[in-house]
Parts: sequence; structure tokens; C-alpha cells
Amino acid sequence: MKPSLQLRLGQSLTMTPQLQQAIRLLQLSSTELQTEIQDALESNMMLELDEDEEDEEAPPAQAETAAEETVEAANVEEAAAEEGHDDIPEDLPVDTVWDDIYDGGPAIGRGPASGVDSHDFEERDAKESSLREHLLWQLNLTSTSDADWTIAAAIIDALDDDGYLSCSLEDIREVLARDMPVELQEIEAVLHLVQAMEPTGVGARDLRECLSLQLAQWPPETPWRGEALQLVGHHLDVLAAHDFGMLMRRMKLKRDELQKVVALIQSLNPRPGGQVQDYHTQYIVPDVYVRKDKGVWRVELNTDVVPHLRINSNYMGMIRRADSSADNSSLKAHLQEARWLIKSLQSRSETLLRVATCIVEHQRAFLEHGDEAMRPLVLHDVAEALGMHESTISRVTTRKYMHTPRGIFELKYFFSSHVGTDAGGACSSTAIRALIRKLITAEKPEKPLSDSKIATLLSGQGINVARRTVAKYREGMTIPPSNERKRLV
Repeated sequence: MKPSLQLRLGQSLTMTPQLQQAIRLLQLSSTELQTEIQDALESNMMLELDEDEEDEEAPPAQAETAAEETVEAANVEEAAAEEGHDDIPEDLPVDTVWDDIYDGGPAIGRGPASGVDSHDFEERDAKESSLREHLLWQLNLTSTSDADWTIAAAIIDALDDDGYLSCSLEDIREVLARDMPVELQEIEAVLHLVQAMEPTGVGARDLRECLSLQLAQWPPETPWRGEALQLVGHHLDVLAAHDFGMLMRRMKLKRDELQKVVALIQSLNPRPGGQVQDYHTQYIVPDVYVRKDKGVWRVELNTDVVPHLRINSNYMGMIRRADSSADNSSLKAHLQEARWLIKSLQSRSETLLRVATCIVEHQRAFLEHGDEAMRPLVLHDVAEALGMHESTISRVTTRKYMHTPRGIFELKYFFSSHVGTDAGGACSSTAIRALIRKLITAEKPEKPLSDSKIATLLSGQGINVARRTVAKYREGMTIPPSNERKRLV
């Protein structure tokens, strides 16, 4: 084919660096946003924290200096416009002296400055030992031979997070056989050594053995200990099926006696390894506060989440017009990036406030009466009300939290699908879940409600919900079925 040139007209969407930055900041959580701002403060010389925003009046001695810097800032604005940066906003806050606000390094937040005398233990990373480290520490305090220590370490490595032995003794023997000859009887003996460690019940091969190990550690004079050992050893499957009538017949116990035995078993820990885990406390910082003031619900942003930034006037004053040197170009680039970041942060805060206000206006009944009054709401409703795209609403409601008088909720919590009612209206899935939970809480322990019965009760309230829908919502709330909720009175 002969090459040729063709002219075509078309429309395409181009994402500018500013738009990409605004979208990326919009979907960040508060913690990630603070990290992003900290990195920007360390890499961009033009950025600094606005720590003097509360000082409304400048000292008289600095009035003349501030005026001179304002004139110099205007000259820099004119020079930037000549260089083609006409998209930079005209108003620019100026600072006084760098030494007045610089204290050795930028710090995120507005709390009291942290120093040597700070005793905020909640902010310290107190790392707890894992289950494996806890058991190895006990093993090192035990007088054992080198061979037994190796076998015990192999057993400890084979434990899962709940403290159960996740493989067979034969598998452990095959692994150890590469370095040392060992018999199954030796591994079995060392396993009993591990099972005698804390937490009690660790090293068990199944639930039956785990509960038996814990009961065996109790004093022999413990009331109903023997009956509990018998039940766990021979009738645990019947207990799991909640067939209390068969249990009473097999163990020849009265109803109140069986109730005490079951209560003793329920006091045991089926996951002993969970007592010793490496947990890190994660605190939720709300992005929005909602409060009721004189009968009106008000929405406010948490200003402590996003530090106030401004342009450093001293570095900005170093920019010279008609200077194409590398240093001057670098200063201009940093100034442009700093303004983009400040504008993106302002846009993020405005969008978050608008979305949160729209959600509060739509869910006032929830704030007044709770989950049962939650109204149906989808992303399209908020996007249409605010004139935004659904993807923007999705980004701004992900990992953003609202502090209300009823607790702290993720913004996504206020969105739910709807189910039709007999009156022609709609009921949100969140409200239906709350009603299901309320019905299950009030049910009789000896005769729990089935999913079909719950669907019938909801239908009596005008909410048409199928049995499979009730089962879906119940499983989503981690509520067991009716046969597993059956209890002794």
C-alpha cells in the first residue's frame, strides 16, 4: 500500500496531571492523605504548614516587611504569567519569616508537639509476641534434649493461628527425617509437652481434643467437670446439633443439670491461639462530624485530618522573571506543583463536604431513630443530586468515616438497595437487617425463629421479603440458622 496522510476530527478525554492528582487524592483515606502531604512537604521546598492561621493580627514590627513581601509576590505573579502559568490563582498567602514557623521539621496534625517528655502511649507501636514466639519462649525455659527441642519446634511451626496442629504427625516425621531419624512415638510424646504449654488447649488436633485439654487442666473438684469431659469425649456431635433431648437421655441428666454442663463447656475457648496474636490497634479518624444544633443537623469537616498548607514566600521570592537557568526553572516547577496540591486538597474537602451533607439530608430519619429508619440510597441518587459522576461519589465515600451521635460509620454504610412494601413505598436493606436482628434478639431461646417465620413476620409489617433473602441477610450478619441458635432455658 502506498503511504498517505489523512486528517480526522474527533473528541477524546485527556486526563491532565492536575486531574489525575485530584482523583488520586480524592480516593485516599485520612491516614494515606497525611502520608501524602508529609512526602510533599519533604520533597517540595515551596510548601509549608500554615501554623500562624490563628494569628489574625501581625505584629507592628513586621507590617513593613509583610508589605514589601506582598509587592514582591505580585511581581513574581506577573513573571509567572509571562512564562505561561496563567492558570495559577491570583491570591497567594504570604508568610513573614521562615525562622518564625520552622521548628526543625514539618509535623502532621495540630495536636501538641511531641517531644522527649511526651507520654502518649496510644501512639506507640507496642508489638505483642506472636503465638509461635510465645511457645518458643516457653520451650526455651523447658529442660529438654536437643532432639526433643527440634521436634517441639517443628510441631510449633505446624500450628495454625488458632493453635491447632495443621498437619499429621506422619508429615512432621517425614520433614524431620531429612536431618534426624525419629519415630512417631517420640513425636507423640513431644506433642504432649507442647500441649502442656500456655495457652491451654494449644497443639490440639481437633476441637474435641482442644476442649478436653482445657477441661483436664481444671481442678478435679470443679462442679460438672466429669460430665463435661464425658460430653466432649463422646457426645460433642450431638451438642453441635443442639439435640438436648438426646443428650439428656444419653447422659441421664435433668434439664437444669445439662444446662450447667453446657455452660461449663461454653466457657472454654475453642480457639486458644487467638489469645496470643500480633495485633496492631488501628484507630479510625472521622473525616466528617455530624451534630444536631437547635434542631438542625449540621455537617462539619474534621480540620485536623488535612493540615493547612501554604506557599513559602521566601523561596517564592527567589524566582526571577526572564531567567531560564536550571535553578529558576526548578523553583517555578515546585511552585506549580505546590499550587496544584493546595488546589486539589481544597477540591477534595469541598467534594467530601457536599457528599456528606447530601447523605445527612437523605438519612435524617436514621440519625433520629436508628437503623430501622434507614432509607434506600444508591450512588446514582447522590450523583444526580450533586451533578457529579457516580465514580466520583464512589471514590469520596470509600474509606471515609462520619462521626454521628449514633457512632462512627463509613460513608458507604448509608448506601443500600431497597425492597418494595405493600404500601407502594420502599424499605432499605439496612432497615430490613435491623428488623431481622431485632426479631432474632426477641425470639425464645428454646424455639428460635426460622427464616420462613421471619419472612412471614416481616410480611405482616408490610415488607415483602422472600425466605432466601432473609437467609442472605442473616448470613451477612453472621447469625447462625435457627437449629444452631437453639438454647436451653
